[in-house]
Amino acid sequence: MAKFADTRDKSILPVDGKNLVLFHPHVPENAIDEIADTLKTRWIGQGPKVDRFETEFRDWLGSKHHPIAVGSCTDAMHLAYVLAGVQPGDEVIVPVFTCTATSIPLLYHGVKIRFADAQAGTMNIDPGHVRSLVTEKTKAIVCVHYGGLPCDMDELQAIADECGVPLIEDAAQAVGASYRGRPVGGMSDFTAFSFQAIKHITTGDGGMLMLRDPELVDKAQRIRWFGIDRKAKQGGTWANDIYEVGYKYQMTDIGAAMGLAALKTIDQSLDQRKAILATYIDGLAGIDGLEVVGANSNDRVHAAWLCTVLVDRRQDLERKLRDARIESGQVHFRNDRYSVFAPFREGELPNMNAMENRYLVLPLHTHMDVDDAKRVCDVIKSGW
Repeated sequence: MAKFADTRDKSILPVDGKNLVLFHPHVPENAIDEIADTLKTRWIGQGPKVDRFETEFRDWLGSKHHPIAVGSCTDAMHLAYVLAGVQPGDEVIVPVFTCTATSIPLLYHGVKIRFADAQAGTMNIDPGHVRSLVTEKTKAIVCVHYGGLPCDMDELQAIADECGVPLIEDAAQAVGASYRGRPVGGMSDFTAFSFQAIKHITTGDGGMLMLRDPELVDKAQRIRWFGIDRKAKQGGTWANDIYEVGYKYQMTDIGAAMGLAALKTIDQSLDQRKAILATYIDGLAGIDGLEVVGANSNDRVHAAWLCTVLVDRRQDLERKLRDARIESGQVHFRNDRYSVFAPFREGELPNMNAMENRYLVLPLHTHMDVDDAKRVCDVIKSGW
């Protein structure tokens, strides 16, 4: 236990003086007024502000898909798997490199997880490896837009279409991203967004599931609320039946109030994040033994949630940055290393193997600016 505590002390810098932390929540000032307004009403659970947030988020995305606000992106992913009809014994192809929330809900269903390799240079799912994993048991394909960089959506959608299965996007890190002119959240069958504490938009914790098929909306709304037809209940039909397994996955009006406030400043915060990422890309270009992940992807818009570098002697650079009061870290780990996924380990994943000990995430958030990013670049350029 003492060793674990010591590791944490070395890993997390306090927000103090010249310390540049890895993450910081973005909560706009007007969120305070929105929350206070909500607390004065009869609705602090799921109410009219959840409905407003769904509509305004969809409109801001520029999507015609149907929004379902939930308590977390994990909730959204689980609902997507339920709506996709995954059953025990089915196979679902997922990226090996992602937050565990992408795959954990599949364990609830007794699904066989097939881990696909990461793509060299982007750390997104490798479409070529996805194709090799497809079998007659494949029920869905899942992609994650790592750090906010969209995956190769045309290739992945083509594979899904050939198999007759849905493509499910984990867009937890990709609010505001787009691919070849199309917004993330307006392309595939299911797209899950995150509004967790340190995401582009925070509702404290929360998520949104975007549905292509309008016929799934009523079912999604039921199963996020115990399987109850909430519209009928609020219309006075108290004895309505429950005929499917539901969950308590709804968003609250308090969370939605924060989301509505964030939507008023999201364009500015995205511009700030993109400027910081561009500073890293320009400032770190040409350094031997280092590349910025996704720096050369010109046919898609990066949401700039993370700046990740692939670097030789990662621990040496991490120590160098720490000495300069700059926090860095790995954030995510390949899922097949976790014991909970041990039954699904299979074969070699050469791209992930090559990157496993080389990736490092640099600070990127709205409580820093371009000059802070230049400072990080200067430290790195001085050698490690």
